[in-house]
Amino acid sequence: MACDRSQTVVHAYLDGELDAVGAADFERHLEHCRECVEALETQEALTAALKRAELYQKTPPALRQKIQASVRPQAPNVVPSIPSRVPYRWLAAAAVLLLLAYAGWRILPGLRGADDQAVIAAEMVDAHLRSLQPGHLTDVLSTDQHTVKPWFNGRLDFSPPVQDFSTEGFPLVGGRLDVVHGRAVTALVYGRRKHLISVFIWPLHSHEPASGNEKNKSGYSGSQQGYHWLAWDANGMQFCAVSDVAPSDLDQLRNLFTK
Repeated sequence: MACDRSQTVVHAYLDGELDAVGAADFERHLEHCRECVEALETQEALTAALKRAELYQKTPPALRQKIQASVRPQAPNVVPSIPSRVPYRWLAAAAVLLLLAYAGWRILPGLRGADDQAVIAAEMVDAHLRSLQPGHLTDVLSTDQHTVKPWFNGRLDFSPPVQDFSTEGFPLVGGRLDVVHGRAVTALVYGRRKHLISVFIWPLHSHEPASGNEKNKSGYSGSQQGYHWLAWDANGMQFCAVSDVAPSDLDQLRNLFTK
């Protein structure tokens, strides 16, 4: 059976149109799909051949001038005189202000408050929605925490806490790598009745704590697009659970992680 990715995803991958998660997923697919490998090699060879052929011609200077004249018939061909030192002073002042603003953003996280927290939470809701597409839910599919946890070794710069809560009604489904706020994070997948929960995990100081307080394990929560999220800090890690289950289910899962 022909692989439909050879006609669709190959072109998006070659043109750099896939996000980091999509590109990584397709690269894993290439490891066991010879058809997509051949399609990718064919497209790369075609692109290289077209570049070598130089199938283009530079615009003649006369035509270029004619077009420019018709587009800007009233524009005088005169560069206005501007004092040389004034713009540089303003640019220097603007650069200093930007530097101070960035320093304040990094050093005083309290100034960011709920806005920054909401942005990160929105990214995790989007990441959870992407994972629900076919073939994107897990990179490692297993109910065994001793299989899932070692899979992340060498793929992340931290060791995520992986636990199975089957006896409490939250069976481990598997895990995947995801990207949130420009950082690679762990995403553990749990089942809850017929629903799925993504639990995103990263070191506490990689992003600002979603709860705003390293010692506060009660977390904070919200809803977006019909999905609920609950974030909390525990044992040097930041957690955020996202799902369409009831908020009370997320709270129960949080309590299991913070025991």
